[in-house]
Amino acid sequence: MSLSLPGAPDLGAAPTASEIILRHLRGAIVSGSLDEGAPIRQDEVAALFNVSKIPVREALKQLEAEGFVTFQRNRGAVVARLSEPEIVQIFEVRAILESSAIRLSVPLMTDADLAEAEAACRAFEAEPDVSRWAELNWAFHSRLYQAAERPYLMQMVRSVNDRIERYLRVQLTISGGHETAAREHGEILTACRWGDAEGAAALVHAHIMGACQSLHVHLRRGATDGQG
Repeated sequence: MSLSLPGAPDLGAAPTASEIILRHLRGAIVSGSLDEGAPIRQDEVAALFNVSKIPVREALKQLEAEGFVTFQRNRGAVVARLSEPEIVQIFEVRAILESSAIRLSVPLMTDADLAEAEAACRAFEAEPDVSRWAELNWAFHSRLYQAAERPYLMQMVRSVNDRIERYLRVQLTISGGHETAAREHGEILTACRWGDAEGAAALVHAHIMGACQSLHVHLRRGATDGQG
């Protein structure tokens, strides 16, 4: 007689300790809670999660592979810094991926898809809490691409957005950044409603690279002010 335990959890499907630590550390880096150059001490993380250093090392190695962490001599793991050229390149990759995603998505969009995208657009525009702008910006953009049913492409888009989310947060708070983004979101949504895939793709590309340009100017101005 085989053993039967109704409701028994599938522990094989449960996340491992290293996966849980990875998720929390990645989230802290993406959100900016851990600043660039900040050390991530393995013993402190292990104590925080009440585990040995082994799953912590595994999580840090994965973060290194994803570009979020670097290992430095005599310092150990630190949050990776991005140079201005690297930031620009990541924005360029984002523009290429997302313009391709919306080009695939527009011909397949239903009225329900458009209604949900419009709701996300309005939520971003109306949100007074600066700390939620990046989250709601992603909600709008990602909703535009779902009809394409390209999960691998969406995984790449999510990964690229994670790499620059801390910079996008800065860009949205630059004078006029949120208002410009909201207006451009509306233009993209209008192109989707018209079924204009090429127009929507062009607008998404311009929208992302415009954000990159405003961030570039802001970073340069900050560097100049710092030198002064």
